[in-house]
Amino acid sequence: QLPTGLYKKVLVILHDCILPYMNEPTLMIDFLTVAYGIGGAISLLALNGLFILIHQHNLEYPDFYKKLYSLLDPSIYHVKYRARFFHLLDLFLSSSHLPVYLVAAFIKRLSRLALTAPPEALLMVLPFICNLFRRHPACNVLVHRPNGPEDMSEDPYIMEEEEPSKSRALESCLWEIQSLQNHYHPDVAKAAAVLNQSLSEIEDDISGLLELSAYELFDKEVKKKAIDVPLEFEQVRGLFGKKNDIFAEHFTLD
Repeated sequence: QLPTGLYKKVLVILHDCILPYMNEPTLMIDFLTVAYGIGGAISLLALNGLFILIHQHNLEYPDFYKKLYSLLDPSIYHVKYRARFFHLLDLFLSSSHLPVYLVAAFIKRLSRLALTAPPEALLMVLPFICNLFRRHPACNVLVHRPNGPEDMSEDPYIMEEEEPSKSRALESCLWEIQSLQNHYHPDVAKAAAVLNQSLSEIEDDISGLLELSAYELFDKEVKKKAIDVPLEFEQVRGLFGKKNDIFAEHFTLD
């Protein structure tokens, strides 16, 4: 039993400062699987070490994807380890041998959570979702379902279901992405509209978007060259623009 703070400090450096120097890295299997089951940020940080054990030391983890699916909650778009998590999630969902229902469940859950995500996270997760469609074309039914959101009385997807195979994601459609096409941020709306077109075979490089911050997004907008747009065609006659306005009787612009 370790304090939460110590757990995090150990897990942050475990994959590159501890495991490579151990004669038997498999001794850390129990520690990492227990940490993975704790939930929250600790589970996210345990992913690095588990990835090394699965990829290099043939660790079998039967419920790995079920647990990974359960880690998807609203906080993933806000946590400080967001870039690390989505980098590993991208690796874990890269295999073409994953069942369609599993990938569809991840796409649907990420889309649902995106409804409350900040713009900087949306600009990362929308290309991420597009890449999943490129790798797994069978999931295109979520986008191109005939009579999709218009004729659905309710969404069959079960958000609370912990088992991806029972979430009914393949019976649903991505009305969430359609909603994001009307997002207040023009870049987000543009990124969401990409799914309306046929996707290219080349995947988007999301490495530069993983650590995109709100500050960088704001700084980019501020530095945009402004275009002069005429906003008023009538000469202002009162403080609030109306000649007979009650405020115009008591205040003037002179």
